[in-house]
Amino acid sequence: MKLASFQNVSLILSGAFLVSASAIAQTPDYRADADNLLDLIDHRYAYAHRFDGRNPARGAQGVDPDSVTDAASLLRFAECAVNALQDHHAILGISSPSSYGLTPSYNDLWVEVRDGAYVVTDVRAGSPAQAAGVTPGWRITSVAGLPIEEAVAGLCGGPYVTDAAKGFAARVLAAGPRDQARDFVFLDADRQTQALTLPNLYQVETPERPLISVTERDGLRVLRFNDSLGDEGLIAAIDEALAGSRPDGLVIDLRDTPSGGDTLYARALMGRLVDETKPYQRHAFPQIERDTGVARQWVEEVLPRGDSLAGVPVVVLAGRWTGSMGEGLTLGLDAVADAVTIAAPMAGLLGAIYDYDLPETGWTVKLPTETLYHVDGTPREAYRADIVLDSADRFGPNGENLALERAFETLGVESR
Repeated sequence: MKLASFQNVSLILSGAFLVSASAIAQTPDYRADADNLLDLIDHRYAYAHRFDGRNPARGAQGVDPDSVTDAASLLRFAECAVNALQDHHAILGISSPSSYGLTPSYNDLWVEVRDGAYVVTDVRAGSPAQAAGVTPGWRITSVAGLPIEEAVAGLCGGPYVTDAAKGFAARVLAAGPRDQARDFVFLDADRQTQALTLPNLYQVETPERPLISVTERDGLRVLRFNDSLGDEGLIAAIDEALAGSRPDGLVIDLRDTPSGGDTLYARALMGRLVDETKPYQRHAFPQIERDTGVARQWVEEVLPRGDSLAGVPVVVLAGRWTGSMGEGLTLGLDAVADAVTIAAPMAGLLGAIYDYDLPETGWTVKLPTETLYHVDGTPREAYRADIVLDSADRFGPNGENLALERAFETLGVESR
């Protein structure tokens, strides 16, 4: 057993508020780094068009550079500034024990605002929320002892005005502070009140798993990636999973890839499924166009490698806990392997993130800096599967994995 790791967190501020080694020699100018962060968002954030080109952190609730005097206040400022982007892919490489958990990596509830209600639209398979009986369709009425509307209004980085913005804030709140259990009041499917306390996912022990779980059924091979798209050793695991006799079909299950990964490993998989070089995704660098008026865009390609399985029918499963590189791989398999995609809407993590270090403290800020697209020009976050599911993590009355059964049916194997 192991504790869930603090993915994407390079430094944790304790009560003593430790700072990076480069800052030990002299006291950093914390106030200067507050301004540096705002300037960084101005010049590097690729999705400013979502806010008509402005930086939404400037003037947002809790984002006052004059309030920054030390490490603790800078961290608070930075977390509020990042919240203002309403983008789960914009994150800090530093945290405190009470910082809110990352979505989707450390969240088991996907919450959206529908007709004025805060509706749970998906629940992570195998999670504390699922074990407690929470199902899609339940409504959150209270979180951490506050009415949900009040909690959303009080989350720094606001105001949160649109339904999409309120949904973002509700998901941050649903992940909860990392060092605390999560208290909710729900209305269930029968509109009965359910008060539940759920453990924080940072404190939940998870069993050791292989990088890829491989199963076979009637000539079909299922490769389920266990949040491993950035793990060293994955190339060897891919090749082992694809070794042996040629399967009649492949199911690539990406429903548990919330932490994203590296394009190296995505290309390693796709390279086994092609017999000629093919484009798999498009990139653009909006900063260059903003600065010069000249756009920069390029296509990333997949090259064949090893024994080719080109022509084997492929189905991809994805959902709300398919994040970043998992999303890119879903689109890439659609493009290069003509895969059938069966998915709920994915995590919608925007673009490709770059790491930037604030000059005074050395703290890392991770911002989406490239915009990413399917090769047909569809923005990654706007992609919709061939077969759209409400939830990719639902189970039937007899425990059957509904999305997986749909994949088998698509490949010509009857359900069991």
